[in-house]
Amino acid sequence: MTKTQPFLSDVKELRRRARENIDRGAITDSYRGDPNVACDILNAALATEIVCVLRYKRHYFMARGLNKDAVAQEFLEHAADEQEHADRIAERITQLGGAPDLNPEGLAMRSHSEYVEGDTLVDMIREDLVAERVAVESYTEIIRYFSDNDPTSRRLMESILEKEEEHANDMQDLIDRLEPDLTAQSDGLHKRR
Repeated sequence: MTKTQPFLSDVKELRRRARENIDRGAITDSYRGDPNVACDILNAALATEIVCVLRYKRHYFMARGLNKDAVAQEFLEHAADEQEHADRIAERITQLGGAPDLNPEGLAMRSHSEYVEGDTLVDMIREDLVAERVAVESYTEIIRYFSDNDPTSRRLMESILEKEEEHANDMQDLIDRLEPDLTAQSDGLHKRR
C-alpha cells in the first residue's frame, strides 16, 4: 500500500459484494476459513463449556467441610463464567451460519474435558483444575487453527482462554490453601530433581 493508495482500494466493489451475498450474513468474501469446520470446532468448545458448567454446579451443591463456603462460592462463580462462555460460543456459531449443538445426548463425548465428580472437596478442586488445564490446551490449539482465517472466532477463544487460565490459577490457589503440607512436599520434590 502506498501513500496515494487508500486503505480500501475499491469501496464500490465492497458495496457490490456486500449486496451480492447478503444471504451469507456475517460471512463475507474476506472470511478465509471454512464456516462448517469452524462451527464443528466451536460446537466441541461449546460442549466443553456446558460440561464445565454442570461439573462446577455439582461441586457447588456438593461442597462439604470446614472450607466449603468459600470454595463453593468459587465453584458458583466459575459455573457462571463457563455459562457465559457457552453463550458467547453459541452466538458465534449462529453468526457463522451454524446451529449450536445443545443436544444432551453425546454431550460428554463432544466435550474436551471430562465430567468427573470427585468425592472430597480437594478431589473436586483437582478435577476442576484438570478440566481447566484441558480447556487451556485445547483452546490454545483452536486459537492457532483460527489464526488469521477467522479473527473473530480467534479473539473470542482468546478471551475465553484468558478466563480459563485464571480459573486454573484459582483452583491451584485453593489446593495450595487447603493442602499446604502436600504443596510443600511437592515443591521439595521438584527442587531436588
